[in-house]
Amino acid sequence: MNEISAEDQARVDAIEQALLARWPENRIAPTLERIGALVDALGSPQLSYPTIHVGGTNGKTTTSRMIDSLLFSMGLRTGRFTSPHLESYRERIAINGEPIDPKDLIFAYNDIAAYFDFIDSKFEHPVSFFEAMTALAFAAFAEHPIDIGVIEVGLGGEWDATNVVKADVSVITPIGFDHMEYLGNTLLEIAQTKAGIIKEGGFAVLSQQEPEVAVELLRKAAEVGADVAREGLEYSVLSRAVAVGGQLVTIQGLKGVYDDIFIPLHGKHQASNAAAALVAVEVFFGENDLDIEAVREGFANVRSPGRCEVIHRDPTIILDAAHNPHGSVALRETIAAEFTFDEIIGVVGVMGDKDARGILVNFETFMDSIIVTKNSSHRAMEVSDLELLAIEIFGADRVFSAENLDAALDKAIKDSVRPLSDETLGIVVTGSVVTVGEARTFLGNKFKKSTGEGS
Repeated sequence: MNEISAEDQARVDAIEQALLARWPENRIAPTLERIGALVDALGSPQLSYPTIHVGGTNGKTTTSRMIDSLLFSMGLRTGRFTSPHLESYRERIAINGEPIDPKDLIFAYNDIAAYFDFIDSKFEHPVSFFEAMTALAFAAFAEHPIDIGVIEVGLGGEWDATNVVKADVSVITPIGFDHMEYLGNTLLEIAQTKAGIIKEGGFAVLSQQEPEVAVELLRKAAEVGADVAREGLEYSVLSRAVAVGGQLVTIQGLKGVYDDIFIPLHGKHQASNAAAALVAVEVFFGENDLDIEAVREGFANVRSPGRCEVIHRDPTIILDAAHNPHGSVALRETIAAEFTFDEIIGVVGVMGDKDARGILVNFETFMDSIIVTKNSSHRAMEVSDLELLAIEIFGADRVFSAENLDAALDKAIKDSVRPLSDETLGIVVTGSVVTVGEARTFLGNKFKKSTGEGS
């Protein structure tokens, strides 16, 4: 992100504090009443541009980033709304692929803040942090203006605040277990809620799903008269080869084969995300064929921070936001297939409401030792609780702990120094988006200082 003035930064920080004082992001009331009333009061900015809506459990943010990059490479002005953020909440509202400019954010907030209070007075519960961020994105995109919005679902689908859009195309990435306290305890219940973004007469792009999920998504599409494209049937990844810094893929789209596509991201799941993104863009452009060079450029320019991201070498430090069992399996498979470490140290901080056991069971298969810790969130699982669980799964001799993330990272880096060894050692920081975001900031500062870069 570009440097911003101290005055603008202070205002951006003040806006964040005002938003955080609202209902927290993890507190959900399953209704579109408040957000519906809010966007109505704002003149429905979300209807002033076409949208592609991205839901699912894992891969939503990266798929959204891929769609955004493809559309931008094809000459469109894009707006992308994703969540959560890694380092700055400005990342959530991206215009033409970059976090919203502070001045644009300040203008949009000043323009609509009074409406938050107005809606607060009309309902039993106030506008939440996520609802306010969603409305802010919609308004900023309309003001810019953009040609197309790429909108990622926050949680669920049917009653998620983003579901006031009228999407031309809905994308549903693989559905797994997460947020069961809100979405239900079976995959079928979760799928029913997530299918709520499939719009009447629209088009649904469906990544590979568990059979019961696929049946439910198809039922919903039939009910609302939406066309579908299913991975493995109407479209697919034809080939995938590991390449330096990422992978080379060939995708069978709806209109033809797209070959020699380099994606600078690791993992088989990213090829699947790329295929869904490409088909969503194909559908959006209708009868017009896509320029293969623009497709290649769009994918080559994709960045997805905190998704199996190699942030440092010597030692190699990888950041991955895996925060549920599905994500931890993808991380395990990617590390096994695309990296050649002799030893791996895990640095893990998990949220208290997540399936920590399910995550750790997968981590145990590829991490030689683990340093359990916690991020700064009030929702973080206590180190002592995570340590007990890790000892049960890894055995006491492979488990270490640190009271905070900075100390855990320092320990991992110190432990990685093996002067007379030819072995390659990797440090994998994971367990939560917040853990990865805070690690990204800490490591960026640490290695800037050690290399003499920056202040």
